Amino acid sequence: MPKAQGAVGFWQTGEEIMKNIITRVEPGKIESRSFAIIESEVPEPRIVTGNEWRVVRRMIHTTTDFELLSLARFHPDAVRKGMEALMRGCLIVTDTEMARMGITRGRMDRLGCSVECYMGDPEVKEKAQKESTTRASAAVDHALPRLNRAIYVVGNAPTALLRLLEWIEKGQCNPALIVGTPVGFVNASESKVMLMEQTQVPYITIEGRKGGSALAACVVNQLAEIVLGSGKG
Repeated sequence: MPKAQGAVGFWQTGEEIMKNIITRVEPGKIESRSFAIIESEVPEPRIVTGNEWRVVRRMIHTTTDFELLSLARFHPDAVRKGMEALMRGCLIVTDTEMARMGITRGRMDRLGCSVECYMGDPEVKEKAQKESTTRASAAVDHALPRLNRAIYVVGNAPTALLRLLEWIEKGQCNPALIVGTPVGFVNASESKVMLMEQTQVPYITIEGRKGGSALAACVVNQLAEIVLGSGKG
C-alpha cells in the first residue's frame, strides 16, 4: 500500500493521512495556515528572530526545507538596507528570468520598484560569445552602470555572483543588497563563502550547495511584504 511521510517523520497510509487532511481551508488562509505549521515545528527560542525570522520562515514556506533555518546567513544590515532600498523604489536585477518572474509584480508596483533580467539581451549574448564567458557574468557587466543602490538577486548562477563581487572589490558598483543563493555543485558554495567574506555590501545568503531562483525571489518578496505591512511602503 502506498505511504507518505507524516509531519513527525513516520510513514503513513492513505487512510491515516485522510484523518489529518485539513478540509475546507479558504484559499486566502492557506498561507497563514502554512506559516502556523512552520512556527509550530520551529518553536521559540529560535536562532533567528524578528524580521530575519520572517525571511527564513518564507524560505521554509517556499521550499519545505527546515534545514534552511541553520543555513541562512544575514549581514547585520541586510534586512534594514533591503527595506530602505525597496521603500525608495529601487531597481532589482536578477540573474534568471525565473527569479524575475518569481518576484511578485503587485508588490513591486506598490513600491515603485522595477525588476530586470538581462540574460536575454542581444548585447549580453554577443558579449558572452565574444569573450567565451557565461551570459550570467556578461549580464552583470551589462547592468553595472545601474547597480549602485540596487538589489542584485542571484538564485542560480555562481558566475554572476563572482563577477558582481569582482566589480564591488574594484569599487565599480555599490548595491544596496545582494540576495545570493546560487545553487549547484560547481562554485555555488564557494561563491557564497566569498560573498560572506566581503564587508562592503550587505547580503542574505544560504551556506552550502542549496539555493535556487525561487528561494532568492521569495527573500525579496518577504522584504517587500514587511515594508508594505509596516505601512512604510
